[in-house]
Amino acid sequence: MPKADFKCVHRLRVRWAEVDMQKVVFNGHYLTYLDTTFAEYMRAIGLAYPDGYVDRYANDIFLRKTTIEHLGSAHYDDELSVYCRVAKLGRTSLTFAYEIHRDEPLLAAELVYVNVEVPSMKPAPLPEDLRARVRAYEPTAPLEG
Repeated sequence: MPKADFKCVHRLRVRWAEVDMQKVVFNGHYLTYLDTTFAEYMRAIGLAYPDGYVDRYANDIFLRKTTIEHLGSAHYDDELSVYCRVAKLGRTSLTFAYEIHRDEPLLAAELVYVNVEVPSMKPAPLPEDLRARVRAYEPTAPLEG
């Protein structure tokens, strides 16, 4: 995906504790990088998670599906850029597209989050206010459906 499609970019430096015996970032840490960028995205659209979302809508968002393609490896002290965008707005779900870059792409991922009503914990339609915030923020309109 072209970098211009991503408005949300979170930069980080790989810490020693994130590197495994092979001297590359342990694969599980990439999910932490994505989760941290999810929080930055929500903050950028004015819905700091969890308070700005859960308190405002009486809903919560749960991760339903993760698809990751590893394209390269990050190493200790690398400076990484984590790109994030909402690629699709479903009826009850948001599909986020992520890329992690050093100089070249290292990882591409798609994470699907489901909006649920609290306290029933059953899927609920995405709040229209959230949809409007995402549409206004994204340089490339997310697919809808």
